[in-house]
Amino acid sequence: MAWLRRYPAVLALLLQVLAGLLAWAVLPVVWRLTGWPLTGLALAGLQGGLAAVTGHLLGLPRWWLPISLLFMPAVVLGQQLDWPAWLPASMFALLLLANWNSLGERVPLYLSSAPAERALQQLLDPLPDDAAFIDLGSGLAGSLTRLARANPQRQFHGVESAPLVFLLGWLRSLPLANCRVRYGSLWQVDLAPYALVYCFLSPAPMPRVWDKAQAEMGHGSLLVSNSFAIPGVAPTQRIELHDWRAGALLVWRMP
Repeated sequence: MAWLRRYPAVLALLLQVLAGLLAWAVLPVVWRLTGWPLTGLALAGLQGGLAAVTGHLLGLPRWWLPISLLFMPAVVLGQQLDWPAWLPASMFALLLLANWNSLGERVPLYLSSAPAERALQQLLDPLPDDAAFIDLGSGLAGSLTRLARANPQRQFHGVESAPLVFLLGWLRSLPLANCRVRYGSLWQVDLAPYALVYCFLSPAPMPRVWDKAQAEMGHGSLLVSNSFAIPGVAPTQRIELHDWRAGALLVWRMP
């Protein structure tokens, strides 16, 4: 089961199959006891509910639960409303392209808040003008491009591995001479040139992020994680954001 938790998309798919089989077995019993009609939408709703509840019990990330709950009802509803046959497949493909990095890295798309951007700016202010910044998992590049506009003397880089999200972020960065977003894995990026390395990932990769930072980042450079701690390593500084997530920036100054 541990290896399945490393691949939440595979676990979610297996739970849909198992929930569908269980729903087929349970729904006739429910009909005999209650008289409720055996409609396709009722079966899909029961399947989605079983998949979501089971996923929660097995530790599936929370953002997968509404997908598990609504996937089959949406498919059945689309058939009833005579949606084009390509529409569900297209919606699934877009979802996959937007969440590609969640398949293996267990990193969903998080967007940094305005308080997080202000806190990052405060960390940038004391740094030299030539200090470079990188966002590991830059998403739609909103925070990255806004910081780049506010600091034209500095270089801002982002790396993103979800294809659709990368494309949108890359297009957003094009007008800025000091901002570049590249497609690829954050694990393939050399962190040595950067004075501030920022990430808003998930708990899963943080131990590996710390190992990479220790191996590559220079003396005095800053590793900044939005909300997610490094197990067993106390941050040098903690900046409360007071945003809707009640998040904080955790800052480690590299020795």
